[in-house]
Amino acid sequence: MKFPQIVIILQVLILISCSPCNSKYKYSIPIQYNDGIRTGSLKQVDIDSTLINKAINKIFCGKFNEIHSFLIFKNDKLVLEEYFKGYKYQWDAPKYKGDFVQWNADMMHPVMSCAKSFTSAFIGIAIDQGYIKSVDESIFNYLPDHQLYRTAEKEDISIEHLLSMTSGLAWNEWSDAHGTSANDIDRLYFECSDDPIKCVLERNLIHQPGSVFTYNGGGVVILGEILKNATNMDVNEFSKKYLFDPLGIDSTYWFQYNNGVYATDGSLYLKPRDMLKFGITYLNKGIYNKSKIISEEWVKKSFKVYKNNIDINIPIEDSGSNSYGYLWWISEFDYHGESIKMYRANGWGGQTIMIFPELDMVVVFTCGNYASKSKLFKIINKYVLSAVQDK
Repeated sequence: MKFPQIVIILQVLILISCSPCNSKYKYSIPIQYNDGIRTGSLKQVDIDSTLINKAINKIFCGKFNEIHSFLIFKNDKLVLEEYFKGYKYQWDAPKYKGDFVQWNADMMHPVMSCAKSFTSAFIGIAIDQGYIKSVDESIFNYLPDHQLYRTAEKEDISIEHLLSMTSGLAWNEWSDAHGTSANDIDRLYFECSDDPIKCVLERNLIHQPGSVFTYNGGGVVILGEILKNATNMDVNEFSKKYLFDPLGIDSTYWFQYNNGVYATDGSLYLKPRDMLKFGITYLNKGIYNKSKIISEEWVKKSFKVYKNNIDINIPIEDSGSNSYGYLWWISEFDYHGESIKMYRANGWGGQTIMIFPELDMVVVFTCGNYASKSKLFKIINKYVLSAVQDK
């Protein structure tokens, strides 16, 4: 190829990359279904539609990487519900991109590590129901098939330590990319599917339990096994009886390892509106449509920063510094010069349920950013919080 031809091609590519996106999104009130969620308009809840329109147009133009759904619930109304085109998650595909689809309200989406916050709810409900005595109990009280690992040094690992990611067990889930056994959570799938509990418990104890935060999805898998042994119900049965059925959630999916153990750390599939129902329950201190689902005490414990779980940076997103409670992330935002809290169920790729109690608001995103950073905090800061005009 001659030099002038190369120059021409480069110029064309530059023009294409710099050309404006012609998305002309027009806001519409979400559809009212018979699912227990009331809908309304942005205007009714004092949210500036101009800013939201700008955010949606930028999403359509790919300015925030790949977003599949965007929902806003405020003042007891679903006031924004939009779906976009994008790739289905596929583990063995390049950049995890499967089929390219138009996402919609009826399609289940992987929630990834948002499942951890659901698992926290299961443990709280099990305590409410009397199946588990206390978060202070040793995990080995509920692991009869793994007493081999009940050593003097590991005996003190409690249920609370798994809920707060402070078990003290050696674990590496963030330093190495997904796709190989170098990443400890992936090792459970590649090498330990016959007994993932064993593969977590056999790790060396490198910190005093309760003293140091180490992100450990394997510990959350153990919580699912504790739930099963405490209640004589597997995770699917328990979650349907005590959470999903009461919330009117009828479409769910969990991955199970070869020995039947549920991957409660991140394998759950749900519809975005069903993710929202879970967020509404926590926003309302455990109540959904006037029914008590989870105790208010458990919600408060979940949203309380555990000891030294502060100033945590998540390498796969733009969220800055975070704190951590009982499998819930805690962040602070500036809202018109005032600091407000946001509590978040968070998953790889940009799956999130964001709860803003001070604004009476829940925001849900599903995304496909498995090989790129999530930019959701930019949307929240620049567009959503700026658009909310009334607390």
